[in-house]
Amino acid sequence: MAGILVVAEPQGSGFRRVGLEILSKAREITGALGGPLAAYVGGVGVAGQAASLGAYGAEKVFVAEHEALGMGLGAPHVDVIARLHAENDFAAILFGGTALGRDTAAALAARLGAGLNSDSTDLMANGSVLRARRPAFGGQNLVDCEWTGGPQVALVRPNSFQASESGGSAEVIAVSPDISAAALRATVTGRKPADQGSVSLEEASIIVSGGRGLGAPENFSVVEALAASLGAAVGASRAAVDAGWYPHPKQVGQTGKTVSPNLYIACGISGAVQHKVGMQTSDVIVAINKDPDAPIFQFADLGVVGDLFTVVPALTALINQRRG
Repeated sequence: MAGILVVAEPQGSGFRRVGLEILSKAREITGALGGPLAAYVGGVGVAGQAASLGAYGAEKVFVAEHEALGMGLGAPHVDVIARLHAENDFAAILFGGTALGRDTAAALAARLGAGLNSDSTDLMANGSVLRARRPAFGGQNLVDCEWTGGPQVALVRPNSFQASESGGSAEVIAVSPDISAAALRATVTGRKPADQGSVSLEEASIIVSGGRGLGAPENFSVVEALAASLGAAVGASRAAVDAGWYPHPKQVGQTGKTVSPNLYIACGISGAVQHKVGMQTSDVIVAINKDPDAPIFQFADLGVVGDLFTVVPALTALINQRRG
């Protein structure tokens, strides 16, 4: 078994950032595992953008074009990737921890009789074997996991690595998708667009998050107003989510989403280590908290000690005034 295959999900005229992050990390460990670093792209009209993955380290890019591969369902991709593995015998197959990635990785691991390490936050080579690091016991610990056999299938949490270009180029290889009738039994009959103005946490360049300091679920309106003024995504701490104040998909932290925006504004968040792990790679961290001894001030770039119900509305008003 040799080489790594990274599954890159198309998005618009490019790719979802998590795939580029995994490719960038895989460049560091491909040598130890042996074989080339390859990428897989499946969808409709995606051949033209496939070569750009070479800049992130892919030496080969397998491209499969089929209507079923563009529906956002995992089963058709499983058929194609399983065939690629049969022909290339990859040592590892890596997916981003997206909805499609989770669906496809789990079904592929079952198809191949392979082990699956999910929610990985780091990847490393232990000799010629891949090792994955992931949170355990409710995020209280980090554990290193290895596989007892191959291929080694892993789901990687978005924003665990930095996407960086290497200046390389890739050989683009067209694949004729052989999709089974069973994989085509499910289809997408319609789509509901996301709420207007909503921003994905994983892709957001600015995030405003609220924590226990908000005191009540209705007070998240203060955070939402600031986010709206900045065109930002809204996040929440585990304490706020556990209290039922905000939905779990918005949770930032070791047991939620790992984010890496240009600007992260924490409102009423103490900064426990579980939250820190999920946002510490943000370029600029601003903390607003009335407790001067809150742990978040130890790693924030800018700290405001004050009542968030005074500070945040004033900041929102100032931003709206300047934008207006």
